[in-house]
Amino acid sequence: MSETRSDGELLRAVAADADRRAFEELYRRYAPWLRARLRGRCADLGVVDDVVQETFLAVWRGMARYREEGDVAGWLWRIGSRRLVDALRGDGARGRLRQALARLRHRDEVSAEERVLAGVEHGDLAGALVRLSPELRAVLQATVIDGLTTREAAVLLGIPPGTVKTRAMRARKQLREALA
Repeated sequence: MSETRSDGELLRAVAADADRRAFEELYRRYAPWLRARLRGRCADLGVVDDVVQETFLAVWRGMARYREEGDVAGWLWRIGSRRLVDALRGDGARGRLRQALARLRHRDEVSAEERVLAGVEHGDLAGALVRLSPELRAVLQATVIDGLTTREAAVLLGIPPGTVKTRAMRARKQLREALA
């Protein structure tokens, strides 16, 4: 029976020896997780699948190097989320048209999230969230909605963990005040 290698061992084997088995094991461990996380940010499954493939190709080709700081999931999430942003930005005129149409559609259509927010009994949560600064909303998105740890959110957002904690405290305080 073969011994299960750690994430760090797999990444070192991929980087040093182009070990295909190590790469396949890493892919099996994290591709479904990354795909599910990216689907929360993008409804186009084709784009999500492309981004997952591009993320792992970057790892295979050595374009993304793991520095053994933090966990592998956070590192892959940072690569994947940046590639998703690049894919959405780089979609050209057709992508901009699709985004404009999506915004128009969403004006008329109430999402499930909006219905839940509208049903909050004590205060206007949706309004309070909209009034938060983009930085505070990003921290809430990463830590509350995406369920990332402080360290993972710091990697994703490119800010120190202490800043994540401070912004999360400020966001909670502002929400409490707005809903009181």
